[in-house]
Amino acid sequence: MRNKKIFILTVSALFIFSVMAISRTSHSQETVSKENIVPVSFVALVASPKKDQNDAHKYISENWEPAFPIMMLEVIYLSRDPAFTSKLVKLLEDKTGQNYGYDLDKWYEWIWSRDQKIHSQYPEFKSLLYGLIDPKFAGYFSSKHPAAKIRLDEIRWGGVRQDGIPPLRSPKMIEAKEAKYLDDSNIVFGIEVNGDARAYPKRIMAWHEMFVDTVGDTPVAGVYCTLCGSMILYKTEHEGVNHQIGTSGFLYRSNKLMYDKETQSLWNTLWGRPVVGELADKNIELERMSVVTTTWGEWKKRHPATKVLSLDTGHKRDYTEGAAYREYFATDELMFNVPKLDKRLKNKDEVLGLIFSQYPDKPIAISVDYLSKNPVYHKNVGDMEFVVLTDISGAARVYESKGVKFKEWNQDRSVTDVNGNKWTLSEFKLESSDGRALYRLPAHRAFWFGWYSAYSNTELIL
Repeated sequence: MRNKKIFILTVSALFIFSVMAISRTSHSQETVSKENIVPVSFVALVASPKKDQNDAHKYISENWEPAFPIMMLEVIYLSRDPAFTSKLVKLLEDKTGQNYGYDLDKWYEWIWSRDQKIHSQYPEFKSLLYGLIDPKFAGYFSSKHPAAKIRLDEIRWGGVRQDGIPPLRSPKMIEAKEAKYLDDSNIVFGIEVNGDARAYPKRIMAWHEMFVDTVGDTPVAGVYCTLCGSMILYKTEHEGVNHQIGTSGFLYRSNKLMYDKETQSLWNTLWGRPVVGELADKNIELERMSVVTTTWGEWKKRHPATKVLSLDTGHKRDYTEGAAYREYFATDELMFNVPKLDKRLKNKDEVLGLIFSQYPDKPIAISVDYLSKNPVYHKNVGDMEFVVLTDISGAARVYESKGVKFKEWNQDRSVTDVNGNKWTLSEFKLESSDGRALYRLPAHRAFWFGWYSAYSNTELIL
């Protein structure tokens, strides 16, 4: 998400609560039913006139429950009245015995360190609260949905509305020779689907975080989470349904959550699965496809017929190299904290992440620095043997190896196995002169903290 900017609650927000606002005299059954008095009371703290805010504060204080801290914290995050915010912080401290003041990250860490304690109406609270910012948000959360696959109290608003960071849908592509705006050293995300090679410059994708298109007659989405440094390519069609996904505006462990237009379910970006909403219990998982992070010079050398994103995106942004998220990328600090960090690497050190459908419980992260020093690297997970080939640009491609051991490659297209056989490298496979083929396996880069937050049981290779 671009920043932590908070949208000011508008008159439209107050209008919503004109229908179900807390009574100026009491929380009577005439205005608020017993079952929704808790979410309405909390939301009234930021979306009602002062008298109703004070009534809500009094009700919450007198009826405090162990499940209230997360709701209070989310209200504090959106509160725009300094004096009243101070009052809310004091109430939170008094009721919990914790003294974190205005340090919201510390409060979140404290909440996440405990077993999840959420009120039965917590989904409705999130629906009401964030529906004030964008009415589409109201559809994400409901206790009527199937049980969520992630902790609801770890879902945080990222500061934008639905598709507030606009995905590029069927974006304009140009020929390589037309891309005068790109230098050879610029970073691109390269894909090839059924012979259709395309490059998506990081300098553009950082402003949009997603492209949705048909590439090689295949509906795909490239999902780039700037905060966790990952670009993942998904085939969006699953069992005959092409899921039209977008950017939800919310984060889970500092990783963007996607949504699908039809059901407004929330999807975990790194898992490719719906985790909150109507589809959460449907066992849907999008197929991962291969993508490589490389330089424009290296990509167009391998794919002279490649197409590349045009600067004509329909949006006005500073698309110069490094302009987007410059301050974020310049430090190891996170914009949104996560429950747990692993200090074996720095937060934003890059790893190549691998997760195979045959072994979903055995994720692997390989340090990009390690791969640059070991351009031919063999590994196995169970009976899945693979080789990682890393070129001079740092681009790492993963192929099944099936017992074949490689000893060297020329950093271009020729790879030699230990028996002296020559293999030709393409984006799709390694092919030997005698016709044998070893196929590409999906993998993608990510910041270490982001990968670890999604796969804390990962094996790390340094």
